[in-house]
Amino acid sequence: MFRRRRLWVLASLAVLVLLFAGWKEVTTPVKGPHSLLELAVLRSGGPDDLVVLRSRYFTTAGRCAGCHGHDPQGVASVDAMGRDVNVADDWRSTMMANSARDPFFRAKLDHEVLVNPGHQQAIESTCLSCHAPLGMHEQRMADWPPFTAAMLDTSTIGLDGVSCLACHMQNPDSAGTLFTGQLRFDSAHVYGPYADDQIVPGVMQFFVGFTPGFGQHLVDSRNCAGCHTLITSTLDLSGNPTGDQFVEQATYHEWLNSVYPAQDKQCNTCHLPRIDDPIILAAEYIFLAPQTPFGLHHLAGGNVFMLEMLKAHRQQLGIPATEAQFDSTIARTLRMLQQSSVQLDLQVAARDADTAFIHVDLTNLTGHKFPSGYPSRRAIVQVVVTMPTGDTLFASGLMDPTYEVVGHDTPYEPHHDVITQPGQVQLYEMVMGDVNGDVTTVLERAKTPLKDNRLVPLGFSSGHPVYDTTLVAGVPASDTDFNRDAFGVEGNGGDRVRYHVALNGYTGPIHIAARVLFQPVPPGWNQEMFAYSSARIDSFRTMYENADASPTLVAEALVTDDRTGMAEQGRDNVTIWPNPSSDGVVNVSGAPMELLNVYDVSGKAVRVQVQRQVRGLRIQLPPRTPGTYLLHLRVAGRDIVERLTVTQ
Repeated sequence: MFRRRRLWVLASLAVLVLLFAGWKEVTTPVKGPHSLLELAVLRSGGPDDLVVLRSRYFTTAGRCAGCHGHDPQGVASVDAMGRDVNVADDWRSTMMANSARDPFFRAKLDHEVLVNPGHQQAIESTCLSCHAPLGMHEQRMADWPPFTAAMLDTSTIGLDGVSCLACHMQNPDSAGTLFTGQLRFDSAHVYGPYADDQIVPGVMQFFVGFTPGFGQHLVDSRNCAGCHTLITSTLDLSGNPTGDQFVEQATYHEWLNSVYPAQDKQCNTCHLPRIDDPIILAAEYIFLAPQTPFGLHHLAGGNVFMLEMLKAHRQQLGIPATEAQFDSTIARTLRMLQQSSVQLDLQVAARDADTAFIHVDLTNLTGHKFPSGYPSRRAIVQVVVTMPTGDTLFASGLMDPTYEVVGHDTPYEPHHDVITQPGQVQLYEMVMGDVNGDVTTVLERAKTPLKDNRLVPLGFSSGHPVYDTTLVAGVPASDTDFNRDAFGVEGNGGDRVRYHVALNGYTGPIHIAARVLFQPVPPGWNQEMFAYSSARIDSFRTMYENADASPTLVAEALVTDDRTGMAEQGRDNVTIWPNPSSDGVVNVSGAPMELLNVYDVSGKAVRVQVQRQVRGLRIQLPPRTPGTYLLHLRVAGRDIVERLTVTQ
């Protein structure tokens, strides 16, 4: 009896020692306080829950959401204002999360295969490498047969889209060097933005079997390069390789060809905006030290149209996201489009009894071309001039009932520097050309861009080493202000479109409305695809025909000009307009003249660019430098000084 009691006491002591050791281990911390069963019960939810699956190399986002999703105790993934910022719920309603379920992508994949059935494996491997990366690369890493579109609908890991590990497991050495979906993964290691001595690796090692650590490529743009630079091989119209290559998209290289790498503004600066609030990263582990900064997994882009379609058909498409979550992502996407994409400036530069000379200035605010990505996307400049009665004097860029641009040329609308007719419209887009130089929307037939006048980012240069993957096409040399400042220097990321609006003798007030609109899936892009039929094409066609495909407003500027027609003439028969100027551009007309110098109010000479025109001079002062300037002119043999103002 004594021996048995002694053994019981020793066993109890041993248990206590283990408990204390376990508590010390937890508070070190390494392991959490709950068993796997308890955690599963705590985190179980409803029908919109993410699927939990562990495959040979990867896990679904549902597995990650166990710690990095909603915390029932309201402690982890909560910002300083008490708002839930968990990455799983922010991610699940994004285009990244639904890349494998995107009905436009699935239809386009079928279209490419139907056009070139002999290249089915190559087409599907290329597309699924980025749209279903975990399914595609697990097959490759395990040396199993290639992942196919036929496997996608029954592949839980494939349908997880650009899931957590598609980014966080990428190998740091290959990131930024391999493109077109050639991703490389470290199968037992995951990377994050925090230093190794900031995190507690034991929690993830114990419960998931992955070792977390710091990855520099997670905090710069290299991690995005593998999918956001896509180069395809060209086939002729019979499906034979030509040896040419075509850059379908080069968002990463567009970023490289900008000022933003030097300013340490990365892809995640905008698409995963950081907050400084200290955030506990894992639910149920309140002992973990909070981390800062924290990247919000908003992953907002510009595709409101497709997000609305995903939301409307979320049950049909099997999307584990609620309408409220989609509404949040749509709101963030609209905010991105309307606050961080394009700056639009509008002015009436001059006006006489016959014509209003209107300048529309656009500046790209993004870190890549606008629009960027898949070449179906286009931006539309709309300008409408009306009288106070509401009667329209001029309109360019209106939409017809099919959501096509009124006056759109066949086969494509050229780039415009000056627009004089309503049937002309400025479209910023990529137009793909096949081996015969004809327009195509079949990616494998694309050989060269017939047009790529998309707005380039600030600092973009034709002399940059990556210009061959980011080139501008179809912009005539006569458009001297496309990505050039008043002195002809590249890199301002903008363009000026001039509108000469016929007034036909009307001298009253005019109202001008200029808008930039974004349309990710124009009707003309679908024409080739809708000539074919498959389950995926037919499904998307039905969704598209029932959707509101009108473009999304990006920017708007409104101006009223109430001059009576002719600019007022100044003293000495000299007229200066506009004065004040909003962009530093002024016109001086009158008697024969010569510009001797320009001074600021302190008397310091200012460098300007001067162009001689039929009626006088066009002067460009330092752009967007507000202040008062003095023009020293020689008019009819006399020296005069005229004052002008540049506003912000």
